[in-house]
Amino acid sequence: MRVSLCHVGIVGPGLTDWASVQAVLRGDQPYVAATLNTRPPVGLPPNESRRATLATRLALDAARQATTDIDCSRLSSVFASSDGDMGLIDNLCRDLFQHRFPPSPTVFQNSVHNAVAGYWSIAEGCRQPSTSLAAGDGSFAAGLLEAATQSVCFGNPVLLVACDVPAPELLHPHRPFGCAFACALLLEPSASGMERVTLDLTPCETDDGHPLTTMRDPDWEALRLSNPAARALPLLAAVAAGQDAGIRLPYWSDLRLDVRLSQTT
Repeated sequence: MRVSLCHVGIVGPGLTDWASVQAVLRGDQPYVAATLNTRPPVGLPPNESRRATLATRLALDAARQATTDIDCSRLSSVFASSDGDMGLIDNLCRDLFQHRFPPSPTVFQNSVHNAVAGYWSIAEGCRQPSTSLAAGDGSFAAGLLEAATQSVCFGNPVLLVACDVPAPELLHPHRPFGCAFACALLLEPSASGMERVTLDLTPCETDDGHPLTTMRDPDWEALRLSNPAARALPLLAAVAAGQDAGIRLPYWSDLRLDVRLSQTT
């Protein structure tokens, strides 16, 4: 399956936007894992803006970077998260167990897996189809394959947003994320006639002897391993380098996703 990658967004510790991160990913500048800075969500009404969780703020920030000068009202989307907002789900379960009453509509609204997609659609005035999925540590690859499939089948651009945030104390041993991270990719059906980044996607079995693609820099590799959404980093690094590359991403227990990246004209 072949698609074109048009725009990228990224938010993480020390990573504020794609324009500044590219030089760091290429190795032209050192990576410094500074404190994560989150920007208020753009486009949301005041009430929704106040209710926006960390996951929502990160995802909307990355999505906004990847859709600059794009009419998002006509844009289909795929949102990928391995576990959703675990802190909010933990609070909801505690309230149910300790106080024995139903959660408030606002808490329940934010706890569902497609809450972030809903906030994005409100912010952008978008009524196009949106898919929210989870596939464990392979959620980014699953989201990439889903977004590419939709783009090829329907012939339209599709926005992919991947985001994961750390778990609270009791859940952390079970899902030990080191930091919050979000990225966004705007994909289009591949076409000739202009310079672009092309992605060829091929699911493959795990027993063919080829390892997953990792990051050479130990700080980048630590970030890649610390968050399922950050499994996108080898692909983003290849895009930043502007070179052809083969990337193997974790997908499912017995599958991997091979991505062949090329600069085409």
